Amino acid sequence: MPTHLRFRRRSFLGLLFLFSLSTSALYFIYSAPGVVNEYVFMVQARGIQIRENVKNIGAQVLEQVVRGAYSNNGTDYAYDFNVSESDAPPTTYLPEGFTYLPSQVCPERLLSMKGRLEVNMSEVSLEEVERYLLEGEPQMASGGYWKPKDCLPRWKVAILVPFRNRHEHLPILLRHLVPVLKKQRLQFAFYFIEQEGMEPFNRAMLFNVGYKEAMKDLDWDCLVFHDVDHLMENDRNYYGCTDMPRHFAVKLDKYSYMLPYNEFFGGVSGLTVEQFKKINGFPNAFWGWGGEDDDLWNRVRFANYTVSRPQRDEGRYKSIPHHHRGEAQFLGRYSLLRHSKERQKVDGLNNLNYSPLVSRRPLYTNITVNLSRMLAPVADY
Repeated sequence: MPTHLRFRRRSFLGLLFLFSLSTSALYFIYSAPGVVNEYVFMVQARGIQIRENVKNIGAQVLEQVVRGAYSNNGTDYAYDFNVSESDAPPTTYLPEGFTYLPSQVCPERLLSMKGRLEVNMSEVSLEEVERYLLEGEPQMASGGYWKPKDCLPRWKVAILVPFRNRHEHLPILLRHLVPVLKKQRLQFAFYFIEQEGMEPFNRAMLFNVGYKEAMKDLDWDCLVFHDVDHLMENDRNYYGCTDMPRHFAVKLDKYSYMLPYNEFFGGVSGLTVEQFKKINGFPNAFWGWGGEDDDLWNRVRFANYTVSRPQRDEGRYKSIPHHHRGEAQFLGRYSLLRHSKERQKVDGLNNLNYSPLVSRRPLYTNITVNLSRMLAPVADY
């Protein structure tokens, strides 16, 4: 290669290397105790996005330089310009006119699942959403239980949603997600688990409570752990379970539709009941924001599972804006994460105690619980 082209190529590669270092530095910031928060995730995701953009632009410019230099004499230059991974082949959905019988298992890929969804985050009253969703819908039982009549549901899915001081988000989530789950022909019900009291928010413990209460109602076989402020953007993001734990919320708008880090397991995830019992559920010891999803990731890996994710843009989500102060960070999470494997046997479903107040609404079951650290004692490990 001519000297001037080698120089230009090294310049572009040097620029890419600097951007790579910048995102690595951001990851180090994330790893530092007491520093990580959503802002750092946002900055890190933006850094990854910039790096990818620069890498693609650099490759395009380099291609033009190289091709221009060798096009005059007709010489072919064997340089690999493909710097991004190719998408997998698109998933095949059922053809027009396909019919199935009420005695058959519901298909996973229906024509009613069109793909990109319109996301409406405007506030609405719960009563208005109930009227909208229940009009002409006699099949929904108290508590929001629904199952298809034109086929046998492939999965019975309990949607578990922990929250505190987010009542305005509940009807937005229901208005958006209930029609999607019906189109996916899943049997489902929503369980909203509300934390009372003065203790820091414990998302993981609320999920464990929701699981135990949901299993009293029905023999569910699939569990979806869902943040109250996450709205899917693609109805082909199928909320049934698989033979491996599933991370549904892969690309979130507030993180520039990028994973903050590869082990990120937050937002919306799913496990079968068998998988959830095998890993002893979520940890109960994470009081405050952060860490419980990383611990769940560790538990999944220790159980020899791998995490699957939706392809391409099927895992896109929007986050409903918050109107109040967020939860405090849990600064003790790093110490707990270092002992995930030892704690997995003693902290989870098997050490949980609680006293719930359960009420039924037309679209969901509400479980109110006052949590304290005494309710999940951990033996020495």
